[in-house]
Amino acid sequence: MKLGEAAKCWKAIALSLGLGVLTLGRQASGFYLPGIAPHDYMASEKVDLLVNSFTPSLNAENKLESVLSYSYYDDRFHFCKPNNGLTPAHESLGSILFGDRIYGSPFELHMLNNVSCELLCQQTIPGKDVAFINDKILKGYNYNWLIDGLPAATVKIDDRTQQQFYSIGFELGSASQPGQLVPHFHNHYEITVQYHTVDAIHHRVVGVIITPMSKNTVMPKDFSLKPNCDVVEPMNLQEEKDNNVVFTYSVRWVRSDKSWATRWDAYLNAMDPKIHWFSLINSAVIVIFLSAMLALILIRALHKDIARYNADDAEDLQEDFGWKLVHGDVFRAPQHFEFLAVILGSGYQLFWMMLTTLIVAILGFISPSSRGSLASAMLILFILFGFSAGFNSAHMYHSYGGTSLKRIIIMTVLFVPGTCWVILMIINFCLIAAHSSAAAPAHTLLGVMALWFTVSIPLTIAGAYYGYHRKTIDPPVRVNQIPRQIPDQPWYLRPVPAALMGGILTFGAIFIELYFIMNSIWFHKVYYVFGFLFLVFVILVVTTAEVTILLTYFHLCAEDYNWQWRSVYTAGASALYVFLYGVLFYFSRLRLASYASLVIYFGWMIIACLLLFILTGSIGFVASHYFVRRIYGAIKID
Repeated sequence: MKLGEAAKCWKAIALSLGLGVLTLGRQASGFYLPGIAPHDYMASEKVDLLVNSFTPSLNAENKLESVLSYSYYDDRFHFCKPNNGLTPAHESLGSILFGDRIYGSPFELHMLNNVSCELLCQQTIPGKDVAFINDKILKGYNYNWLIDGLPAATVKIDDRTQQQFYSIGFELGSASQPGQLVPHFHNHYEITVQYHTVDAIHHRVVGVIITPMSKNTVMPKDFSLKPNCDVVEPMNLQEEKDNNVVFTYSVRWVRSDKSWATRWDAYLNAMDPKIHWFSLINSAVIVIFLSAMLALILIRALHKDIARYNADDAEDLQEDFGWKLVHGDVFRAPQHFEFLAVILGSGYQLFWMMLTTLIVAILGFISPSSRGSLASAMLILFILFGFSAGFNSAHMYHSYGGTSLKRIIIMTVLFVPGTCWVILMIINFCLIAAHSSAAAPAHTLLGVMALWFTVSIPLTIAGAYYGYHRKTIDPPVRVNQIPRQIPDQPWYLRPVPAALMGGILTFGAIFIELYFIMNSIWFHKVYYVFGFLFLVFVILVVTTAEVTILLTYFHLCAEDYNWQWRSVYTAGASALYVFLYGVLFYFSRLRLASYASLVIYFGWMIIACLLLFILTGSIGFVASHYFVRRIYGAIKID
């Protein structure tokens, strides 16, 4: 290929990438399905209000002090319960695993029927539980209610865009500071339900706004009368005595022109899209820079190397040098190649799982109305792609000369699922010890184990069987029996500096989007920009492949033929930077006081970084493997 033709080719690729960013980016700002099907309510028809777990939010100092959630009907809160007992709502597997505990409530809401200062119940909260409630108020815990699948929200204004948006959840209480923090318990709720009229008799819920208030309401002596909600004095719970608390609520129905299909727009407008575009531009610049370097090497240096190595003129026949010098060792089986094969198979499994999930998400099939659908989709797809893990692990293992199919199957089955399961069990025990509702129930864990044993493991075994009996990947050149000695390497090509250089470039392509993901996870916000995330994922794959190919070429030119493991940890080093970013995020945005919160936060960070290391390491190995086979297959070996 001539240099001019190559330049045109790379220009076309860059233009295509840019057009793809523009096209997908326009769809990225909220393309979703609003739900499974709308529910049409008639006038005076009952509208269920469901309650979910209390979740932590930012405190008065704009810090997150806890990651533990608590059930709404935890006995320490003493909230009003339905007369007919607690009725759990149907939840998906992902919803349960990620802490949702949804129940019915005693609130009586009827379409178009306004009520004012309706009594919910009167409760006596003992002093020993007041300390628990006040602590959660000061830590910024939020109520989480649902009406017709829509989360109850408060209206806030974005500091950057000055636009109104719905912030999911509302505060358990507020804190005044006349010299010291005094928690005010919210026991009165102004519920505003927005509805859209479909026809003369049918209406749909399109918005839920809650204004919580703290009122020291006193029950009238005549119980037939309504309590007076006009009191101004706040409800301050005293730890030294029992407290009588009157829970009341008002309901107001407001007609809206908002359609049911767009009712989530106000909830999904809390992120500035300009920052996402900056993230994409930043990532695209890195990709273009790496692509230019790769083109320079492949077109100039590598093309000249191949032409010189294949020259037939006598004056050009000289002793091998550069990367050709190690042709007899470059395809030698690396040490512990069985672990390398397992990482490769697990990386394929993660890659196909993530790619399929993102495609399904950007097509709109993962809706915020379906709670836990994203987690459920990822879990089910990971289980189904166990076939890919077994197939690629066994195929690479056999290609490197492995002979024990049983061993590679056991290692593939246990490596990623087993490691993640152990960490998740530690997290779950910490949640149980902290009496958090986020602890997964035993029957849910048994269900996940049943899926693992009945679906994932058989698929992995089947994939390993076919992969092991597939034709092996034969090297294009003969492997020498005695390995040659590797000369001393420059400091920048030694394992640690090379990995750190490779990882920082890959991390630079994703760190801005990583901020939004971290905020969504730990601050309980809805993440919906899957179009941007898909583009960032593509850029991550391209950047990882290009960085690893570049460093592999430099290693081979320095006569270091141990490229297999180098390509894995050079590409996977981005996981180290993600973990360090998690530490920075912890010190800048969090202030976790309890041991359980620390274990949960860093436990999930370890799982995320482990999976990222396996994913990017596998991408780096596959890219380097293809590159090495291509360049050594293009030269003539005597």
